[in-house]
Amino acid sequence: MLLDLDAFFASVEQLDHPEWRGKPVIVGGSADRHGVVSTCSYEARAFGVHSAMPSASAARLCPEAIWTRGRHERYRELSRQIMAMIRDETPYVEQVSIDEAFADITPSRVNTEHPVAVVQRIQQRVIEEVGVTCSIGLGSTKSVAKIASDMDKPQGLTIVYPGTESTFLAPLPIGALSGVGAAAKKQLTSQGIRTLGELANAPEAVLQKVFGQRAEMMRRRAAAEDDSEISLGRAVKSVSHEATFADLLTDRADIHGALVTLLGKVARRLRRKGLKARTLAVKVRLEDRSVRNGQMGLAQPSDDEIELAVHLDELLDKVWRGGERVRLLGVRASGFSTKGIEELQEPLFDAAQMEANGAQKRPLIVDADKRRGLLAATDALKDRFGEDAVIFGSALRTQGNDTGSPSQHPAEP
Repeated sequence: MLLDLDAFFASVEQLDHPEWRGKPVIVGGSADRHGVVSTCSYEARAFGVHSAMPSASAARLCPEAIWTRGRHERYRELSRQIMAMIRDETPYVEQVSIDEAFADITPSRVNTEHPVAVVQRIQQRVIEEVGVTCSIGLGSTKSVAKIASDMDKPQGLTIVYPGTESTFLAPLPIGALSGVGAAAKKQLTSQGIRTLGELANAPEAVLQKVFGQRAEMMRRRAAAEDDSEISLGRAVKSVSHEATFADLLTDRADIHGALVTLLGKVARRLRRKGLKARTLAVKVRLEDRSVRNGQMGLAQPSDDEIELAVHLDELLDKVWRGGERVRLLGVRASGFSTKGIEELQEPLFDAAQMEANGAQKRPLIVDADKRRGLLAATDALKDRFGEDAVIFGSALRTQGNDTGSPSQHPAEP
């Protein structure tokens, strides 16, 4: 099955704000500050608003909409609750995003319950215990289940019984298949390929030209021959956090403060996962939308933003020249080590090294035990009172001027 939470962020906002129910709600950045729609309620979609649309366009289409920037901690809280409901039914769960998860509920000798009964129970629990709705697709392959989940929203249940997959897929438009973007759709249409049935039977040369190395995979998906299994543990290659700024940044202190804030979010997630990074990178998108990236290796793997922050000036010099207007910043950690803190040399900088580098290169707290104690205390405060309970002073300059987007990149897309 594929469970997809319906307009999840907007649904949570309507859940927590009863006065917003039945009204168009848009979660995203401000319309007058280059914002983008994250998601919107079905009432807003009736006006033509959709995810990733510029907020200014959404405001023109739906001038009466209720706007909110979103509360990602709240969304994660409810997502975890719903994923636990799925795991109550089966251990074979692959969460693909905050609002989507695959699960294998194939009957076995141990559990002979019909899959339809299982998904109906999950769907009922989600609405009764959480208060939002979900749509579920049920099929014999992941790609069929994914397509089925989009067929009857909101709170839909679409079942594709074994043996009927080709009949179900063949008449659907090619855009229904994940991986067929606008460019591929245009190329396929120019070749007379408009349905998944036609895609499944298209000449290999045509598919190679459109999809390259993914050609056979896309053909198999369109033909209901996808045999990929539920992935129980996707190795994380990197953890990153980005922020887009409504008011473009030009001052180095503002940019540095924003990077410190992003680094803190990345390091906190590393600690949650028991990971330590050997590589630190920053990303900048300028006013003209050009992007620069810079990275550096670390002498010792770390999950400590107090240690890692001493590298930000050097990385910033690699990607930004004074006076340039910054639209987006990102921090990424990779090259992971899972060694415990007791196995690593401390401190990261010895006294001679710090003296050579100068005061500006010193960690804020040199004593390793004190740093770990501080991190544990701030993590506990954030767990209880939210991510903004404790922040670096340098971050105050850019508070309220960004919309963050965390991401973690698995070993496979």
